[in-house]
Amino acid sequence: MPDDDTLQAMVMDELAWIPNVNAAHIGVTARDGVVTLSGTVDSLAEKLAAERAVRRVRGVQGIAQEIVVQPPAADKHGDEDIAERALTVLNWDVEVPDEQLQVKVENGVVTLTGTVTHPFQKQAAERDIRQLGGVTNIVDLIEVRPTGDLAVDEAAVHDKIGNALRRNAELEASHISVAVTGSKVTLRGKVKTWWERSVAENAARSTPGVAEVDDQLTIGS
Repeated sequence: MPDDDTLQAMVMDELAWIPNVNAAHIGVTARDGVVTLSGTVDSLAEKLAAERAVRRVRGVQGIAQEIVVQPPAADKHGDEDIAERALTVLNWDVEVPDEQLQVKVENGVVTLTGTVTHPFQKQAAERDIRQLGGVTNIVDLIEVRPTGDLAVDEAAVHDKIGNALRRNAELEASHISVAVTGSKVTLRGKVKTWWERSVAENAARSTPGVAEVDDQLTIGS
């Protein structure tokens, strides 16, 4: 594992390489594999892009996210305007059952509630909202409630996740174990980077019948 100074330099280089992140406004410290991000960014999308970039760096074992979203004056919007645009963008997204969702906005923080049948629908709704200007944070309280015929066959869900992990060139699937209990999936084992961990978790969440993923994967060489 790289020492603290080397890891800090690697993270800063990765942030500088990302075109949609202004690395000059982001502070980086590293200690024992935990990277702390601080500073300010213009949008929630930029904040999350910075976090994704850090997760790709080998040697990062944890992230302390302290970046604050401060939209520039030109991008500031009232809560009513944000709520209206949120409802519109959810309505436009064919992956999102917008009639089952509700939106509340307070001081730029968007709270999503309601129910969906697939985890990817929940992810799509959150993805839509974080692209909106003026949004400073998202509280995602959407519940995933698979239909009965998707939740009962645990063996089929297990096999689908295992096959998805083996198909992914970014993962060493033999180091990951999958347990399925009802609609809940538990991932255990070891991956090399945070990025690989997120890839494995997304593979599980994308499987029909899965409502919850308990990611217990550890990171190490």
